[in-house]
Amino acid sequence: MLLDQTQYFKNIIAAQIVKVFYPFVIAKTECGQLVKLNLSLNERHDPLFWAAVQRILQAALWVPIGRYRNQLLDNGWLAGTTLA
Repeated sequence: MLLDQTQYFKNIIAAQIVKVFYPFVIAKTECGQLVKLNLSLNERHDPLFWAAVQRILQAALWVPIGRYRNQLLDNGWLAGTTLA
């Protein structure tokens, strides 16, 4: 079975950050849809988070976000719960 057929990956979409301005982060999905990312209170008040998001924007990296809640995923692209 392919990893992208599991239920876990059906809830993840790839997005590219296109605009960063406090307190908003706008991303564009692979389909071209613009979404406003929902940020936690900790993320909104963390200067390191904003610096990291700005660097991701400059590098034009694709990041994983949750399909339904439009939140950045803290575990990135990792599929499993354990790494051997």
